Amino acid sequence: MLIIPAIDIKKGQCVRLIQGKKNQETVYSPDPSAMARRWEAQGAELIHVVDLDGAFDGRPKNLEAVKQILAAINIPIQLGGGIRDISTIEALINLGVARVILGTKVITDPDLIKMACDRFEDRIVVGIDAQDGYVAIRGWQEVTASKAIPLAHQVEAMGVSRIIFTDIARDGCMSGPNFASIEKMVKGVHLEIIASGGISALEDIKKLKRIGVAGCIIGKALYEGRFDLKEAVSVDSE
Repeated sequence: MLIIPAIDIKKGQCVRLIQGKKNQETVYSPDPSAMARRWEAQGAELIHVVDLDGAFDGRPKNLEAVKQILAAINIPIQLGGGIRDISTIEALINLGVARVILGTKVITDPDLIKMACDRFEDRIVVGIDAQDGYVAIRGWQEVTASKAIPLAHQVEAMGVSRIIFTDIARDGCMSGPNFASIEKMVKGVHLEIIASGGISALEDIKKLKRIGVAGCIIGKALYEGRFDLKEAVSVDSE
């Protein structure tokens, strides 16, 4: 199981939100690239980067910060937030982004997902963000009528090989993951599942590993010092 530290960027700074709410942010660093170097030094093999302004506005807004991260580290990053057309996907891959995360377009333009998978194969990751089982899009500002697991079946048919599954109610709250919904997702599809949202203790990581996720994204617990990344990585190697 891959342990993936998160870097969320808003106005060029490294922040964390609570349940994705724009007005509930904590700034942890003015320099996301320095944070990326820190996670690399502590054993990260992949970093999860989200352009929060891009997610809210519908187009990437923090590309300069992304470029600085790419220049600062030797490990790959996956990037999401406001990526909604093929030309943007191609530009980001050419920039050096290893995996591109698509979310809103899974609902609004599923043909784009199929086209992206046909062209870029496993460099495309789909983010399924759920609130009470229903998928939220546009930076979690709009909850749709689509349910998470049926949507996962649909993207699997499109050629997607991995998804990031986030429980919005748990994100940034340090209340523990929604293990029941994560396990249903793992058992319900033949995809690599990366779990996100609510991880607050090393025991959470152990339980996710037992459930069978391919990776887990950790944000606030690292920034608040509940444990350090070296400890999390060592848990995975047990």
